Amino acid sequence: MQYENDKLIDAAKEYIQLMKDSGLGYFRIKNDKFEIELGDKHPHFMPPMPPMMPQPGQQSAQDSPAPQEKDKPGNIVTSPIVGTFYAAPSPEKPPYVQVGKQVHKGDVLFIIESMKLMNEVTSDYDGVVAEIMADDGETVEFGEPIMRIE
Repeated sequence: MQYENDKLIDAAKEYIQLMKDSGLGYFRIKNDKFEIELGDKHPHFMPPMPPMMPQPGQQSAQDSPAPQEKDKPGNIVTSPIVGTFYAAPSPEKPPYVQVGKQVHKGDVLFIIESMKLMNEVTSDYDGVVAEIMADDGETVEFGEPIMRIE
């Protein structure tokens, strides 16, 4: 019996390390002899970290002479999730949109790949694509500006 308990403890340690290495917040495994449940099934929401203050000698994004997105006319389309931005449905196909193209509400603008799922992002606006702010294949964050439509 002690032998089985030692194996179970060793397995739990291995699963904990796996969770740390992969960033998992919850893990459950069950068989006919035991069940291991690690982490929180319903993790608490963590508020975003406040922006870091620039160190002396560093230039902050707010000090940049480039105009901010909110200062430019039009509507900003942001990434709905963290993932990889793709402008086209596949490498062999043309991009969904290009700067200068007329788009209508509901048109597919781009794809964000997240966890091997391709998520089509559609336009909430009618207008003309004025700017594309992400490069094809670039990792984007939730809420990051991707496109401006005038």
